[in-house]
Amino acid sequence: MMIVIMLLLSYLIGAFPSGFVIGKLFFKKDIRQYGSGNTGATNAFRVLGKPAGFLVTFLDIFKGFIVVFLPSVLPVHATGAISQLFTNGLIVGVFAILGHVFPVFLRFKGGKAVATSAGVVLGVNPVLLLVLMIIFFGVLYFTKYVSLSSIIAAISCMISALIISDYVLFVVSLAVGIVLIARHRTNIVRIFKGEEPKIKWM
Repeated sequence: MMIVIMLLLSYLIGAFPSGFVIGKLFFKKDIRQYGSGNTGATNAFRVLGKPAGFLVTFLDIFKGFIVVFLPSVLPVHATGAISQLFTNGLIVGVFAILGHVFPVFLRFKGGKAVATSAGVVLGVNPVLLLVLMIIFFGVLYFTKYVSLSSIIAAISCMISALIISDYVLFVVSLAVGIVLIARHRTNIVRIFKGEEPKIKWM
């Protein structure tokens, strides 16, 4: 029962719509009505400006980071392989990512979970996150496409998981990567058409 509560709590934390709340609270704007219509950090930068964009990014990362430690805080007495698996911080983090992508508070239409996924990786393997950040910002510097940088970072996470033989991380990163790429499908089409907007602050 406690495992179910923990996973539900992780989902609800991830479902907190940072971009939507910041837009409404400080700018009286529904961020979903502007830019890409997305509630994530990238659209927050475009619609609300840099300070708000950085705040949304921080909050979305923090959501993923904090849930990783729920198994060590809640009194879960797991027995058996399945129970042990679901008390793994990485697995718990997946529910925060799902919450961000499909938030109950916004009729299950949320962001693309790049920042929240980064928070989960930060809590599980900070060194890996550093590597992924270098890849992300490297691609971003040369292409100016946040979407492409996110996709390549997600693929790099899968490859890194295989290199370090962390198969739980590989399965999780594969599943999350599929969701992330699916959420970026319109961006991919726009990139091929040369219509994807580039960032102008790098």
